Amino acid sequence: MPDDALLTALLEGRTAAVARAVSIVENGRPGFEELLTAIHGRVGRARRIGITGPPGAGKSTLTEQLVYAWRQAGLTVAVVAVDPTSPFTGGALLGDRIRMERVALDPGVYIRSMATRGSLGGLAIASREVCDVLDAAGFDRILIETVGVGQSELDVARMADTTVLVLVPESGDGIQALKSGVMEAADCFVVNKADRPGAEKVRREVELALDLRTGKALRNIPAHHGALRSGPRDRPVAGDHEETGWRPEVVLTSAAKGEGIAEVQALVDKHWDWMERTGTLAARRRERLTLRTREVVERAVRRWLWEDTAAEATIAHRLDEVVEGGASPYDVAADIVAQLREGVRA
Repeated sequence: MPDDALLTALLEGRTAAVARAVSIVENGRPGFEELLTAIHGRVGRARRIGITGPPGAGKSTLTEQLVYAWRQAGLTVAVVAVDPTSPFTGGALLGDRIRMERVALDPGVYIRSMATRGSLGGLAIASREVCDVLDAAGFDRILIETVGVGQSELDVARMADTTVLVLVPESGDGIQALKSGVMEAADCFVVNKADRPGAEKVRREVELALDLRTGKALRNIPAHHGALRSGPRDRPVAGDHEETGWRPEVVLTSAAKGEGIAEVQALVDKHWDWMERTGTLAARRRERLTLRTREVVERAVRRWLWEDTAAEATIAHRLDEVVEGGASPYDVAADIVAQLREGVRA
C-alpha cells in the first residue's frame, strides 16, 4: 500500500508531495505501481497537451508563453519536458527550469525535466505515468514537451489529448512534415518565429498538405472527362470538422515576442470542445488506457524474464558458442523461448 500521508498530500496538490510522488514513479521505486493504482480513480480531469517539433523550433519558449497565459487565466499548469538522456548519468541533459525562468518559481506551476532513457520516440512509459500523478494532483493543464527527434511526434500523440506540432520557416519543416507521417498525428500546427521570411509559405504548404490528405483540395478540380470530381454540395468532405472530423488549423506565432499565443490557446480549446462534442476525447482516452495496460504487462514480463528465469544464465552459458560462430543469437533466443514455453506448460 502507498504511504497514506503522501497520498493525501498529493491529492491535495501540495508541491513537496507532488515532487516526491513524481520521483517515486519516474524512478520505479518500490510501491510505485501501488501509488498509481491508488490515484487511478482521480485521473482524467486535466487537459494534456503535447508540444512537439524539430530541435530549434522554439518549443520551450512557446511552452513558457502558454504556461504564463494559462496562469494569467487562473489555471494551474504542469510541464513534463522530455529531454535527451545523458550517457553518463542517465538524467536529462537540458534544464527547462532554467529555460522557463519566467514561470519556474510560480507556485501554480510545476516543471519536471525527464530523460528519454532510450525510449522509442523519446517518451518512456514513466512519462505517461508522471502525467497521471500530475493529473491526480489537480493541475488544470499538463504540457508535454518532447525532444523533437525521431518518432517523438507520433509518440506524444499517444499520451496527449491534443498534439501541437511546432515548425519554423527557414528549415524546410513544411516539406518535412509532408514526408514524416506527422500530419496524421498533429491536431494543431504552429509556425513559430513568424517574423522571419518564409513563415507564410510554410503555412500554405501545411494547409495544402492537410487539404490533400482529406481530399478537399481536389474536390472542385475537373476530372479527365471534364466533369467536376464532386460538387460542393454532393457529400461531406473528410476534414470539414463540423461535418465529419477535425481539420487541423495552422497558427503563426512569434513566441519570443509573445505574439500569437492567444490564437494557439483558442485553437487548443476549440479542439477540446470538438473532441467532447463528438466523443473523440473518450475514445482517445480509452485507447490510451489500452496502450498503457499493454505497456505495463510488457514491463512486468520483461522484469520477470531477466530477473526470475534462466534466460540470462543461458546467454552467458552459450556466449562463447555464439562468438565462435557455432550458434547465432537467434538460436539462443529460440532456445530461451522454448524453455519458457516448457515452463508455462509445466
